[in-house]
Amino acid sequence: MIKILFADDHEMVRIGVSAYLSSQPDMEVVAEADDGTTAVQLALELRPDIILMDLVMKEMDGIEATKRIIAEWPEAKIIIVTSFLDDEKVYPALEAGAASYMLKTSKAEEIAEAIRATYKGQTILEPEVTGKIMNRMRAKQEKHLHDQLTEREMEVLLMLAQGKTNQEIADELFISLKTVKVHVSNILSKLEVQDRTQAVIYAFKHGLVK
Repeated sequence: MIKILFADDHEMVRIGVSAYLSSQPDMEVVAEADDGTTAVQLALELRPDIILMDLVMKEMDGIEATKRIIAEWPEAKIIIVTSFLDDEKVYPALEAGAASYMLKTSKAEEIAEAIRATYKGQTILEPEVTGKIMNRMRAKQEKHLHDQLTEREMEVLLMLAQGKTNQEIADELFISLKTVKVHVSNILSKLEVQDRTQAVIYAFKHGLVK
């Protein structure tokens, strides 16, 4: 039997989901909690096989409860079951140590299958969550061309975006006109653009200038 602790502050949700899970031949809901503090206490006391954790609860939210459980019991298998898909919930929950992430809009049988899979050591994520994670990973892996610019070159680029001429840049930075031209040449090369206009467009496109 897969022993389950279900933490959710909505009584009707707990009643409905617990009844369905308890009807499964391989599952037993051994305890319920309506707040994060109680969830932590019961998790560490009972050491259930699976913890179903809501995110928004009174006294202590699901993210903090997950952190505290994992800190004391790293092997705990926690499945987030929530209505939230925003970044402020998804990433902190997974970083806190949640093994799987499901939505309350999932069918009861999908929750049951997620429990079985997580119990076996697998990670089950809603497709939307998987998409968010992949996009975040791609964003981290993407190398921006402007990351190659030196601090001075970035300063010159921003001044180009302000419409300043080479001479005006030289005067303001107290450097020679020749040095400004070298900086501009380096900027064009590193940003892989052909002229100053394209460099300025790049700066606005990538949020370097607002």
